[in-house]
Amino acid sequence: MSGAGALRARAVDLLALGRPLHLLGGALFYGLGVAAARSAGAPPRWPLAAAGLLAVLAAQLMAHYSNDYFDLEADRLNRTPTRWTGGSRVLVEDRLPPRAGLLAAITCAVLALVVAVIAAAISPAPALSLGVLLAAIGMAWAYSSPPLRLNWRGLGEVAGALLIPGMTCMVGFVLQAGAITPLPLLLAVPLCLFDFMQLLAANVPDAEGDTLAGKHTLVVRLGRRRAAWVYLAALAAGYAALPLLVAGGLPWRVALAGLGATPIAIWLAVEAARGWPDPARWDALGFWSVGLIVGTALCQLAALVWA
Repeated sequence: MSGAGALRARAVDLLALGRPLHLLGGALFYGLGVAAARSAGAPPRWPLAAAGLLAVLAAQLMAHYSNDYFDLEADRLNRTPTRWTGGSRVLVEDRLPPRAGLLAAITCAVLALVVAVIAAAISPAPALSLGVLLAAIGMAWAYSSPPLRLNWRGLGEVAGALLIPGMTCMVGFVLQAGAITPLPLLLAVPLCLFDFMQLLAANVPDAEGDTLAGKHTLVVRLGRRRAAWVYLAALAAGYAALPLLVAGGLPWRVALAGLGATPIAIWLAVEAARGWPDPARWDALGFWSVGLIVGTALCQLAALVWA
């Protein structure tokens, strides 16, 4: 391969290492927060919205790169990866040296912090905005990276659920509205529960390798069967909470729109009730677990924009 061809191949591998498809979720949850702020009467601040989105995506890439670097041992021991679990496989397959993941993570961390400071400075509430942004970036780093390595201690599923839809939506809202109100919190409750489910599902195919590596995810701690029952409980709670959320101030149209992904939830409930015994179905489990949270968020976003 020529020098230019090798460089292109490395660039493609570096892009794949960052799992760019997953950035769509971050953009969706951030957009939901922006739309919620507009629904609450905040004037549109599009340059600020763009700066906030850049900070969110940079932090998300940081988390992806650091996850592949710090989880490399567990990923190498994973014999049942899927398209949605087990990392990007770029480092596992030696397509790039491990330090490339670490350097990319640090670069994205610096970018996220710099843009966060700029976005906060031009926001209507600089101190609050900076605090929310720094909390989100810090949790994104702590998910896989030292010193906390939350996903190695059985805390990753909870932390990721709070961060990915919850804090990302809050960042979009606070940057536009300059305040924290109940609306983004009410929007995030079912999304956080569904993302908790998604992270549980993602750790099912990884459980054997994680156990060998000493990575004590919640699935490793509970075992697959008990994790499936926790998954079902979170799914039930996500839907049972809707009347309470409406009573708390969530617009009823948004709550009803959140039911749009119910067919996916039914399929997932059936699979969880079976205890996920078939590895051949784990790829679909990951896909539809992502589909539930993305579908619900898209329905919520459509309801907010329509209203």
